[in-house]
Amino acid sequence: MPNKKSAERRVRISERNRLYNKHWSSMCKTVVKNLLQAVEAGDKELAVKSFNTAQSVIDKAVVKGVMHRNTAARRKELMSRHMKAMNA
Repeated sequence: MPNKKSAERRVRISERNRLYNKHWSSMCKTVVKNLLQAVEAGDKELAVKSFNTAQSVIDKAVVKGVMHRNTAARRKELMSRHMKAMNA
């Protein structure tokens, strides 16, 4: 346990940030998983809708500081490769 008031505050803040980051990270993983499932099923409409949603969620995670912009770019590139493979 922290001995100082400022240390107690930092513990509370870091726990709050951890939960916030976990929420956004989980949401990013879920939307990417939904896209990959749609691509595997061959459902083009659902895949396009999921792709747009996934890009939006990943971009919001970058703006909120949860994900690094290079990580987001890498994940979006992975999604676009799957979309191109489905169309080909």
